[in-house]
Amino acid sequence: MTAFALGGFLYGYKAQSADFSEDDFNRISPFNVRSLWLLRQVRYIIESYQVDADTKPAKDDDLLHGAARGMVEAWKDPYTRFVSPAQLKDEEIELEGKYGGLGMYIGNRDGQILVISPMEDSPAERAGLKPKDQIVKVDNEVVIGWTSDRVVQKLRGEPDTKVTIWVRREGEDELLSFEITREIIKLHSVRYEMLSDDIGYLKLTQFKHNTSEESKNAVRDMMRKGMRALILDLRNNGGGLLDASVKISSIFLRDGLIVSTKGRSERANEKYYADKSYYLTNMPMTVLINGGSASASEIVAGALNDRGRAKLIGEKSFGKGSVQTLFPLTDGSGVYVTIARYYTPSGKVIDHVGLSPDIEVKGEPDKDKSKDVQLQRAITEIKKSLRSVAGRKF
Repeated sequence: MTAFALGGFLYGYKAQSADFSEDDFNRISPFNVRSLWLLRQVRYIIESYQVDADTKPAKDDDLLHGAARGMVEAWKDPYTRFVSPAQLKDEEIELEGKYGGLGMYIGNRDGQILVISPMEDSPAERAGLKPKDQIVKVDNEVVIGWTSDRVVQKLRGEPDTKVTIWVRREGEDELLSFEITREIIKLHSVRYEMLSDDIGYLKLTQFKHNTSEESKNAVRDMMRKGMRALILDLRNNGGGLLDASVKISSIFLRDGLIVSTKGRSERANEKYYADKSYYLTNMPMTVLINGGSASASEIVAGALNDRGRAKLIGEKSFGKGSVQTLFPLTDGSGVYVTIARYYTPSGKVIDHVGLSPDIEVKGEPDKDKSKDVQLQRAITEIKKSLRSVAGRKF
């Protein structure tokens, strides 16, 4: 009966549009008639036989978005993703700097949902979650095979509510569980201080709209206080905006290439050069990285290292070096598509490779700076650099 109805629909459409050919149909349809018929069969079977379908019918928008999401996932790129209008609005709120949740970046790699980095002083960091923890279970639901977007939605909730996360951690035989209370996450991306009379410390937790200006002001302030060398801390910085990473690199690079992107389309092939209006200093500096340093963090670290401005100290970075562009759709939803990969000035690929430090130091960030072995090594190295340029003006 359903076949007759569908066939009648197509027959009637053709009767009313004698000039509408199969070629015309194939040109406007994402699938051929046989494929569309398969989708129609699936919908009919579910609506006819699924035990709750009559009392809990699915909305047409949800069916459409589900089909679009499934189509996008077929490319098996964790960063190419479909987002509904509601999800897109949530992401805009996150970039503006305030949302409810746990305060961590997560991503999909090889089918696993991994913690990229917990944000500084967030519920996730205070609970003890670490970069590269694999999220296996959230509350009572196993999330293996889920998309990162779906896990994010599961992790978010009303402030002061609790969520339990089960993770698999390298070196641990058993799953680890963390009960975490959700909070309103206020995103502060820049923190700085003088570690001594002449050594400054700049900590960036992410790259958002105002990070470049805040960083420039921070460096200026420390220079007024006598800074002659800088430690840039990008540990557990999961990235953010490309534009911000280029401007922050420009604070320390007067000119020249910062990063290039290469993809299939002409618009994806770009070279980004230092912005001279942001340049402030060529003073000695080191950069701290670890497994939670990703994306925009790797752009900055790679540029400063390739151009001979800074040694990298710490542990290998995450290796998220691809460019996503949002293509808005007519109903308010959108598709983020990986259109290119990042390359450092010397041509090194970041994606799925990461940056290796010049000086490898195992350890984790510690609020007690005297116990932070990576930071202490950076201080030792920057003091050597200062001695070698004694008397020089910056």
